[in-house]
Amino acid sequence: MIRVDDVTKDYGAFRAVDGISLEIRQGEILGLLGPNGAGKTTTLKMLTGYFPPTSGEIYYDDVPVSTQPLEIKKRIGYLPESAPLYPNMLVYDFLCYTADVRGIPKASRLGRIKEMASLCSLTDIMDKPIGELSKGLKQRVGLAYAMISDPEILVLDEPTSGLDPNQIVEIRKIIRDIGETRTIIFSTHILSEAEATCDRIAIVHKGKIVADGTTDAIRSNGNGRSTLRMDLKGATPQEAKQLLSGVNGVTDVAVSEKKENRCEVSVGFTKGQDAREAVYGAVKATDWVLMNFAMEANSLETIFRNLTKET
Repeated sequence: MIRVDDVTKDYGAFRAVDGISLEIRQGEILGLLGPNGAGKTTTLKMLTGYFPPTSGEIYYDDVPVSTQPLEIKKRIGYLPESAPLYPNMLVYDFLCYTADVRGIPKASRLGRIKEMASLCSLTDIMDKPIGELSKGLKQRVGLAYAMISDPEILVLDEPTSGLDPNQIVEIRKIIRDIGETRTIIFSTHILSEAEATCDRIAIVHKGKIVADGTTDAIRSNGNGRSTLRMDLKGATPQEAKQLLSGVNGVTDVAVSEKKENRCEVSVGFTKGQDAREAVYGAVKATDWVLMNFAMEANSLETIFRNLTKET
């Protein structure tokens, strides 16, 4: 449905998005996951036609955005990170105004506003000024604003940013409900958000996509790495790192010092190359005491850190 073909975006000498290619299927909830400054917002603004790419092209059903920007924008509901709300307007008046701007016929306008009020749980606050609402309620109003024209594609930039845990759960449920009938693309830097809400995630780092797939697939691939956790008693961090770094199959060793002459060790090695026996043998040959020895399952958090760490 949506195809991003080798898209870049430059701001002077700075390249915010660097050759992204991506296909987004109809009815999919796709999360753009990455640290702050990774290029997520710039990518969303190009997807919605607000920014033209420096190079490359974005297609909606094989139609380039650059050739029919207005027609394609009519198919999209967009909620930026800072929702464009008018604090002095009542919620009902704001949705009426939005419906008018989006060209919804008067005959169906009231019905559409009521539908959005129900979907976004706004019915009890329709007569409240937007400026008096909590951030969570404002975000619900923003979702209603983005959905008022019944778009087939919804683009959300950090929709749960700054919300408390209860509000996050509420917004997450609304997104899942909306996603049953629409294509949704949203950005986040919160791992749990992507895992709980998305059918698929694309991890973005320094303007590039460094992983793309379901959370299970990305976790399974694990960037080709497994991690072994140990607690050693009687070893200094320097001694532990020196010994274990020389073990065949080990790619890296991280050591942190703990109390009582103990250190915590993380040993990374290439997936498919089980170095546990060799590591155990190396420790056994010393007079150190092995207090803990366990393989860490690939977590999305660990993979995210590995893929987006600064080099």
